[in-house]
Amino acid sequence: MSDQNLDSRARKALDDGEGILRLAPTWVPRSFLMPGGRLKLAREDLYALGTHRGGIDERWFSSTTPAANEGAPPDEGLSYVVAEGGDRFTLRDAIAAHGAEMIGKELWDKYKKWPVYSKFFDNLGPIPHHMHQNAEQAAKLGLEGKPESYYFPPQHNWTGNNFPYTFMGLEPGTTKADIKRCLERWNEGDNGILDYSKAYRLKPGTGWLMPSCVLHAPGSLVTYEPQWGSDVFGMYQSMVEGRRVPWELLVKDVPPEYHQDLDYLIDQLDWEQNLDEHFKDNHYLEPVVRSGGPGRGYVDKWVVYGHINGEQCFSACELTIEPGYSTKITDPGASGLIVTQGSGTIGSLEVDCPVYIRYGETTKDEVFITAKAAADGVTFTNTGSEPFVSLRYFGPDVHKDLPKVGAYRAS
Repeated sequence: MSDQNLDSRARKALDDGEGILRLAPTWVPRSFLMPGGRLKLAREDLYALGTHRGGIDERWFSSTTPAANEGAPPDEGLSYVVAEGGDRFTLRDAIAAHGAEMIGKELWDKYKKWPVYSKFFDNLGPIPHHMHQNAEQAAKLGLEGKPESYYFPPQHNWTGNNFPYTFMGLEPGTTKADIKRCLERWNEGDNGILDYSKAYRLKPGTGWLMPSCVLHAPGSLVTYEPQWGSDVFGMYQSMVEGRRVPWELLVKDVPPEYHQDLDYLIDQLDWEQNLDEHFKDNHYLEPVVRSGGPGRGYVDKWVVYGHINGEQCFSACELTIEPGYSTKITDPGASGLIVTQGSGTIGSLEVDCPVYIRYGETTKDEVFITAKAAADGVTFTNTGSEPFVSLRYFGPDVHKDLPKVGAYRAS
């Protein structure tokens, strides 16, 4: 197809949706994890891509970032726009065609792409203790670093599965020599790295910020995860739940000459932040009301906010509309949105939250709200008999009034 053809197809979809695009579900498998079965994907479809690819334990939202999975097709992880008449094309291509209108002139001029994405990840048990490289480290391989954030949506966490706790950072007093010994013991079974970390109990309706280069072993709650548009990581735990973690997953995003250099691998970690004595105070989040409240029929809450290493990387809100109510929401930038409960309309599009999804099926629970539409204001209407709840995330430096970490204590 010609670029001109794609431009006109994207233009039509934007016009038809009045600046709001419907997206198809984007499913991503992980070969080294076990799916938790709470993403509403039919159980018989959890291994729809083959057992060799692993179970589907992630759903990505408004993603222009490919998944870094071995054996994956080039479009794995990319979101597809679903236009009238069944036409489909990637959100990435649509943004390339109409960048400033879709994501805002400031983001487009700086990044020439949508630089963030979000996902649900859903696992039966914990993930290995790992980190995500920073921008400087990832650039050595032509990649981007990845800070990220967590929010645990109550609607998906009706059960905590096997281990609803997350190890984060390292206990104060841990030395580089301690962690080096863990890496030296990699092929001897459990390398014991969790002995040097602390687990925090996870609570639905709360969240965390996670900078690059900080170790973390996410637990088994379904997690909504706004993050930078990258899929780099390094696993530092040799076994999880009795399953071997290959050394290749530790050095996946490390230059080849450092694959056996234990000092380099240890120095990838941000030791100051990993050893932070006030780790929870500096990273833990609870919702902060942005607008609305009792008697107004809606409430819009910040669920991801604050800065990471002095930078505003992403943010997210949870909007709840009560039955029989409608409200107009204005945002200073584009957002990717997923409905987590109920049904209604977003602008001119009908949306609802499905309870059962077959692989390959198109749903009505995900949209991309362009910067232009967001600035004009989008009307959300609850057309059902239960609360209409959605999560939407934003790119970097969009909101100038973003709360600081710890703001929930004053709310």
